[in-house]
Amino acid sequence: MKTSSGSRSAFVPFALGFRPLFLLAGAFAAISMLLWTAQLADVSPAWLWLHSPQWHAQEMLFGYTLAVIAGFLFTAVRNWTQLPTPSGSTLAAVCLTWLAGRVLVLTPGFAWAALTDTVFAVSVALGIAWPLLRSRNRRNYFFIVAVLALGAANLAYYGVILGVLAVPANAVLTAALDVVLFIMTVVAGRVVPMFTNNAVPGAGARRVTYLEYVALGAILVLLGSDLAGSVRLAAIVAAVAAIAHAARLGLWAPFKTLRNPLLWILHVSYAWIIVHLALRAAAGFGWVPPGLATHALTVGAIGGLTLGMMTRSARGHTGRPLQAEGAEVASYVLIELAAVARVLTPLAFPAAYLAGIITGGLLWSAAFAVFTAAYWPILTHARIDGKPG
Repeated sequence: MKTSSGSRSAFVPFALGFRPLFLLAGAFAAISMLLWTAQLADVSPAWLWLHSPQWHAQEMLFGYTLAVIAGFLFTAVRNWTQLPTPSGSTLAAVCLTWLAGRVLVLTPGFAWAALTDTVFAVSVALGIAWPLLRSRNRRNYFFIVAVLALGAANLAYYGVILGVLAVPANAVLTAALDVVLFIMTVVAGRVVPMFTNNAVPGAGARRVTYLEYVALGAILVLLGSDLAGSVRLAAIVAAVAAIAHAARLGLWAPFKTLRNPLLWILHVSYAWIIVHLALRAAAGFGWVPPGLATHALTVGAIGGLTLGMMTRSARGHTGRPLQAEGAEVASYVLIELAAVARVLTPLAFPAAYLAGIITGGLLWSAAFAVFTAAYWPILTHARIDGKPG
């Protein structure tokens, strides 16, 4: 959908992938978490079909997270290749496919969501494959494989829920989370040091080649260990990975970003990856419940990094200054408090486990409600500089 420089107030939600997908993901994150928290508090709405942790896990990973990844890739791949990615009616169809899955899982016909979700994942993979392959952008081919892997994992998860696939549901989720973890660590390694150096003169954020290989390679070995079902090996690999990623983050000058919310949200959220890996190692030896490691990744890292990247990308791609305002800071603080409530409170006070979960859920919903309300006008109107996109 093209707009002229004089139509700055035009409604252009399908001009570029980040617009509708970030907005849908934000609204869905707020609403779905509120529904899940209501179930935990035993005030679940009667019409909700899936009353189990399976629904919550699937929707946060394959609903929310995959939507954000799609919005990011549709936007980034166009920049990387200077070739078009889905927009206009094609992008609208992709978004409707995703939305159909989110509605279907709340109904007795939830099995049909396996079809719509698979179509969505394949559509995203095709939407980025054409420009990447045509431009021979080999460095980013792995994103095609990663999206298809997440689509396959989602389909396998439906198979588990429907009783047609005899594998543990947690094994499918763990492998899918490893794929998301790899995507996040690759993207963060490319952009966080660059963003830091661009915004903080003399920051000196840097990457060391051998450490990059160790840190990213450890995540791939962790994925292999999880696919093989080796809990003890995965614990050892996670411990090594935690050390490598802590060293990696240390090179990015995190303490020089404290006055810049658009930066510190990325650094703090990346630190939750280290917490996740450390807790995964501890859980593998039976020292802590495995759910704490999972939620350090999903709430702290995925929640924080996606919020940080969505706000930064939306501001940059709509011609706005890269400067956080009150709404952004509020959403960042809320998501970090959600991670503390969900992970650290139960870890320090096991008797407050349920209270920590409910508090974390409410804080998560508030964070994304703030984001959605603040970014509705940004994501549904033309760039303020009159440029297309």
